[in-house]
Amino acid sequence: MVGGGNHQIGGRTGPAIDLIRVVTTPQQALIRAAARSNAEWCAVMGRAHGVASAFGGEAWAAARRTPVYYPDAVTLEPGADPEALVARIDTVSPGASVKDSFADLDLTGAGFRVLFEAEWIHRPAGVPVTAPDLAWDAVSDPGALRDWALAWDDGGGNAGLFRPGVLDDPETFVLAGRSADGRVVCGAVASRSAHVVGVSNVFGPPHAAWPLVLRAVGRLFPPLPVVGYEQGADLAAALRYGFEAVGPLRVWVHERPV
Repeated sequence: MVGGGNHQIGGRTGPAIDLIRVVTTPQQALIRAAARSNAEWCAVMGRAHGVASAFGGEAWAAARRTPVYYPDAVTLEPGADPEALVARIDTVSPGASVKDSFADLDLTGAGFRVLFEAEWIHRPAGVPVTAPDLAWDAVSDPGALRDWALAWDDGGGNAGLFRPGVLDDPETFVLAGRSADGRVVCGAVASRSAHVVGVSNVFGPPHAAWPLVLRAVGRLFPPLPVVGYEQGADLAAALRYGFEAVGPLRVWVHERPV
């Protein structure tokens, strides 16, 4: 649950066009765009918790520990320099983690182990979806965000992760699906970037959550494809609703000081 399923800061300026120009295949372009979008969302979440971060040529990173479930670094290009990457994060305090967006790093020598593996996913723009009979909205105030977070957390004790600061980012949209009595029953976070919309933190029954989220994203950002990452049963659910798996990623967690 690191920075995406659960499972940006500036730095939104300029890079996307350059990234697309240097790729060699459409799949590489999608992974770069998905990784960038995910890093932008991680930066938003970090900023809401008072954690500064920065984008570099190969990776986004935060020098101080990020919120629970969120990585301290996300690679943006294949073949990132492991030593330079690790030097940008705090490996002294417990829990450092790295999202290896291209599943091509070996961080074992720096004291990391693989926490989990997942797949980047992509769904083209304009593909219709039959959505459930639920109302939806983009959360716009702290009280509504709290209600959304409690539904997302489902009693896990981490509803406070979503602080009101996330609502200050103009490219972040907290989507809530509501039953007839107004209760939040499903939802997700949508993060708009230059070429894609990243979707994360999807929750609720899959037969309701994915169709409702896709309908909302399609109405908010009709020209943009949707990306994210999932694993296991959540990946299978996404594939059922028109996503394709476009490449692997790994999340590494630090186990010892270096």
